[in-house]
Amino acid sequence: MKKILFVSFVFLFVFSNAYKAQQKITPPDWSYDKTIYEVNLRQFTPSGTIKEFRTQLLRLKKLGVGILWFMPLHPIGEKNRKGTLGSYYSVKDYYGLDSSLGTKKEFQSLVKEIHKLGMHVIIDWVANHTSWDNDLVKTHPDFYSKDSAGKFLPPVADWSDVIDLNYNNKELWQYMSGAMEYWLREFNIDGFRCDVAGMVPDEFWNYLYPKLSSHKKVFMLAEDERPIDHSTSFDMTYSWDLYHLFNEIAKGRKPASAVFSQLQKEKGNYPTQAFRMRFITNHDENSWNGTEFERLGDGVKAFSVLTFTLPGMPLLYNGQEAGLNKRLNFFEKDPIEWKKSELTSFFETLAKLKSDFAVLDAGDKGASLEEVKNSSEDKVISFVRRMGSEKVFVVVNLSKEKVNASFVVAPEMKNAADYFSKKKVKIGKSFAINLQPWDYKIFTSK
Repeated sequence: MKKILFVSFVFLFVFSNAYKAQQKITPPDWSYDKTIYEVNLRQFTPSGTIKEFRTQLLRLKKLGVGILWFMPLHPIGEKNRKGTLGSYYSVKDYYGLDSSLGTKKEFQSLVKEIHKLGMHVIIDWVANHTSWDNDLVKTHPDFYSKDSAGKFLPPVADWSDVIDLNYNNKELWQYMSGAMEYWLREFNIDGFRCDVAGMVPDEFWNYLYPKLSSHKKVFMLAEDERPIDHSTSFDMTYSWDLYHLFNEIAKGRKPASAVFSQLQKEKGNYPTQAFRMRFITNHDENSWNGTEFERLGDGVKAFSVLTFTLPGMPLLYNGQEAGLNKRLNFFEKDPIEWKKSELTSFFETLAKLKSDFAVLDAGDKGASLEEVKNSSEDKVISFVRRMGSEKVFVVVNLSKEKVNASFVVAPEMKNAADYFSKKKVKIGKSFAINLQPWDYKIFTSK
């Protein structure tokens, strides 16, 4: 009995102290200059399979993708399912792979090929809730939150197809970390995108990180935007505030200068090593709040330039490079309409810019961001990323009006290049430029 009590004490001591000290999370060395790409396998190809997706790898490599983030691959719950096919985020088996996508051997082989091409893989992980028919409901009903009558609860009333997990039960911590380690061990993935990370206790994430890191240096993305995420498990968080600001500027409700106010706020709140994910669309926004064309109109390219040149990591959502202009049905088969688009070469150019210029690296390896004052700051955002002799000078018109922007103190670049046109430009201390509506210019020092 004394031995059992001692073991229990040690167990509780370890759990209670594992998360008291905040950790400094440092991203993997390979991640600083990457573009991340979200893959919705169900909609990516006509078959929605791993096998057919594999034929697109060389195209994605050419696009400049560095990290492939796969939306949940697990079997989807059938009980209380929404729609015909259900939500990817209603997980029936954490150790399983949805048979409609393919086999585990196919996914193992896919990961190997992705690695051979110099890209990396993270998978979506839903730690906050499961489907109603997950085996844990029967084997570990104590893992779940319940109401006063002992009935299972959805984490949010509208999420009727899933039920909430209860992290007061420390055995759940062991189970969940074990399942995540399984995917690292068996498939050699490079990390996780963690769904609604802020709804799962910080103590669990703090406990989890050393477990995962014992396998390899993982890359962790939180669907959250709290500064504390960067001291629990996560390298990168969503920059939701900037995303919403982009939408407001596009509608003419906020001035272009508000971007710098937001970035200044971030600088004061987040640790220097924190990656912020910059985006104009993702699976939730596309399906529920509209495509980028609905929200940003003719400003899609202009705001995209900012996602690649402001501090952080840019996200591309599948189909974005082909000008996907429809809301993908979340619970049904609704394939992407792949077509030729000028946006393909546009994003290829931006991804190459991101990888070629160290000044655009994310996190504490990134260069300084300096606002460059211009004569039309309500409409035009201008800044320079600088590190040593390397400079990237960005000027973007975030309005539907033609603008002549002049700079009293421009970043002097005697032999600059317009990155898109490749034309040489001499930028003196005094500089002016004519911009069409939603126009953008990127000048580089080489």
